[in-house]
This record gives sequence, C-alpha cells and structure tokens, in this order.
Amino acid sequence: MTAVSYSDVLAAMPEVQRVLSPTPLYEWPGLSEQLGTSFYLKHENHQPVGAFKVRGGIHLVGRLQEAEKAAGIIGSSTGNHGQSLAFASRHFGVNCTIVVPQKNNPDKVRAMRLLGATIVEHGRDFDAAREETERLAAAEGYRYVHSANEPNLIAGVGTMAVEIFEHLPDPDVIIVPIGLGSGICGTAIVAKHLRPQTRIIGVQAESAAAVADSWRRGEMHALPSADTWAEGMATRVPAAMTFDIMRELMDDVVLVGEDELRRAAYEILKETHNLAEGAGAASWAAARKIRDQLAGQTVVGILSGGNLDLRELPAILKCGDVIETPPS
Repeated sequence: MTAVSYSDVLAAMPEVQRVLSPTPLYEWPGLSEQLGTSFYLKHENHQPVGAFKVRGGIHLVGRLQEAEKAAGIIGSSTGNHGQSLAFASRHFGVNCTIVVPQKNNPDKVRAMRLLGATIVEHGRDFDAAREETERLAAAEGYRYVHSANEPNLIAGVGTMAVEIFEHLPDPDVIIVPIGLGSGICGTAIVAKHLRPQTRIIGVQAESAAAVADSWRRGEMHALPSADTWAEGMATRVPAAMTFDIMRELMDDVVLVGEDELRRAAYEILKETHNLAEGAGAASWAAARKIRDQLAGQTVVGILSGGNLDLRELPAILKCGDVIETPPS
C-alpha cells in the first residue's frame, strides 16, 4: 500500500481549488503530427508560480499545525518547490526559508524573494543544499518540508491528474518528468485508481538519472553528479517515499539527452508558443524518443514548469536553427 491514496488526493482538491484555477489540457496539432498520434500537454506552466509544485505547497502548508506555522518552514530547492512553499507561505502567513544551490537559476531565486522567502545559498547542487537545509532545520527548529517525502505534498500535486481525467477520461499514456518524483507519484496514484491500464512513464535526464537507475535496480542508489541544464531534474539521491510509490505504480522510465531536451523546448515554443524549462520539456522529449511505442495511442505529457533560465534560451534557439536549416 502506498503512503498516499486516491482518497488523499480527492481530499486535497477543495484546498487546492480555493486558491488555484485548473490548468489547460490542450492537444497541439503540430506536436500530434510529429508524433503520429494524439498528444496533449497539461500546462502546469500556467500556474501562478509557473510550475506544478504550487499545488503541493498549498495543500501542505494549509494543513500544518499551528506550532509548525509559528516556527516557520524551510525547504531546499532549485526553484519550483521553493516558489511553491513561498507562495503558500505568503497565502497562509507563514515565514519561509529556502536553501538554493550556489549559481542557481537567478530568475527562480528572484521569484522566491519576491514571494517573501528568505534565501540561503549553499553548495554546488540540490543535494548539497538539501543537506544544509536539514542542518538548519535541526538547529533553528523550522518545520522542514522535503520536496518529495511529504504525503500532503504528493496528494496536492496529484490534483493535476484529477483534472486530466476530468477532461480526458481515457488516456493511454501519461509521461511525467522526474526530479524526486512527487509529480509522477501523484499522477500514478490517480491514474491507477481511475484507469489502471493507463501507462505511467517517467523521464529523466541521462546525466541526472539517479531515480531511473534506482528504479531499474530495484533499490535506492545515489549518483556522484547531476550535470544537466534542466535543474528541475538535477537530483543525485532518490527520496524514499516517492521511490517506493514509483516501484509500485510507475510502468517505465525514459532517459533523454541534453540536446534532446533543448530540441523539445524549441519545438514546444514553436508549436504551442509556450516557454518550457528543461524539466517541463522532458515529457515531449521522451515522447519523441519512444514514438514507435506510442503509435495509435492517446498520450498526455506534463509540461511541469515554464521557469526557464533565460541564459539557456540562445542554445535552445540555436538547436532550432539546426532543425529548421535544410542541408546544403
């Protein structure tokens, strides 16, 4: 039995819907044409913080005990989890501290500050920031909010899957980017309850594949690095709660390269006029990679976020130039 149930997700719906509007689910003709089947994007980039994580933040912070709210919360993030907690904390009047890696996406750091979070910069990557977060939580008495090992967070983000099935009752495949797995876990919990035959496929970057590697091994396994421009997937160490749920409910996982992610971001921009961050583009990158497996099926990709580090945009557009320029 998973740590989070379908009933838990349904219980999160009223809290989430009081604060957030449903996000669109669109079939984009240009993407469907490329894939040769029906392809929909779930536009979590349309959330007020530009990413799906805010669903979990609203549900979790709203359910904290009064003593936890008084102590304040702390989390580690490359951006989207941090913005989620900052947004929810501002809504509920809770002090929020976010520990980010040094040299993090500056736009995400600025967004968290604008939402009222105190920012601490520490370490070379997410997992180094996470270790500092855990130290500060113990030293200062904050309520530590892990970005995955939180049942209320997973239940909150699962509400996006409820919206998918309300709009499209019979998807054959849903493809979800994986950082530590809250999004794919929430999606799988809903999908396997409402339509067990729907396949849930995760996607990670080839150079940040700790979760995929662990899932294939059948046991948690850390990697020494997570060297991807898609910071939303740049994790080296899996999380226990989400890993257990993925082992039970995830059907497959796909790895994509850095240029495949850039090409996917370019094609989403061209075909849908939406700006996707690296993790947000990953579901389309995976769909393109396994298109032969998807023939004749209805496929949903989660566009998990649009908070692109704009320093990456020239490389994305350059990738597009290569695609569009015919050979001489």
